[in-house]
Amino acid sequence: VLYKENVGMGTPTPVTPEMERVKRNQEICSSVLYKENIGKATPTPVTPEMERVKRNQEIISSVLYKENMGKVTPTPITPEMERVKRNQEIISSVLYKENVGQATPTPVTPEMERVKRNQEQISSVAYREGLGKATPSPVTPEMERVKRNQEQISSVLYKEHMAKGTPTPLTPEMERAKRNQENISSVLYSDSFRKQVQGKAAYVLDTPEMRRVRESQKHISTVKYHEDFEKSKGSFTPVVTDPITERVKKNMQDFSDISYRGIQRRVVEMERKRVDQDQENLTG
Repeated sequence: VLYKENVGMGTPTPVTPEMERVKRNQEICSSVLYKENIGKATPTPVTPEMERVKRNQEIISSVLYKENMGKVTPTPITPEMERVKRNQEIISSVLYKENVGQATPTPVTPEMERVKRNQEQISSVAYREGLGKATPSPVTPEMERVKRNQEQISSVLYKEHMAKGTPTPLTPEMERAKRNQENISSVLYSDSFRKQVQGKAAYVLDTPEMRRVRESQKHISTVKYHEDFEKSKGSFTPVVTDPITERVKKNMQDFSDISYRGIQRRVVEMERKRVDQDQENLTG
């Protein structure tokens, strides 16, 4: 206090960049001189005993700090305190943004996107771990009633803010225009479909992987076919024998016998000789 009374009034001087530079140089020089005055020492390893003593000292310091603290009277957080706290946060945010200088924007790379997603996932996991246990409350009829009332009040307030409109009758002309618009939309859609999709095949690249799959499918189909054939080989399907089947079978057998023995050929020759003989008798 006496020192401050003896100090006269002075003229404040602005802190210039030169003064800032000199101040930083002084700090660097002080650090260098401090390190030069320190003599050479022998480093000692950190033993488990030293770790134990260090932890004990920290615990003792914490206990003594708490013992020296006196009793305090808790004060409730009033709305005024909440308001002052929010104002301080807003002021701090404004001052922080004012002190931020110009920066160079950097592009968002895939690596940055990956790190951002990982951070969000970690934050989500940490948030869920920090959540305590809660007691679920049932939805009572009273709560349902209040919810419906709130929805109705919101709907009524929404409709009150709407201006009044003039209803217009739906005339035949409007109906005709509506149908024409639907027809035009259908025609345009059909034309676009025919031009872009219809008659065009979907091209698929014949990659080595697709060729390998196709060959594998062929091999699987061949193996399956042979497997089914081997299972059905040696077996027969019984057929009911009726008179018609018997007659057809007999006729086929007769035709086979005639063809095998040459009877049909002799019959044809005999018929030709008979015709020739009849011709000779007519001419003679």
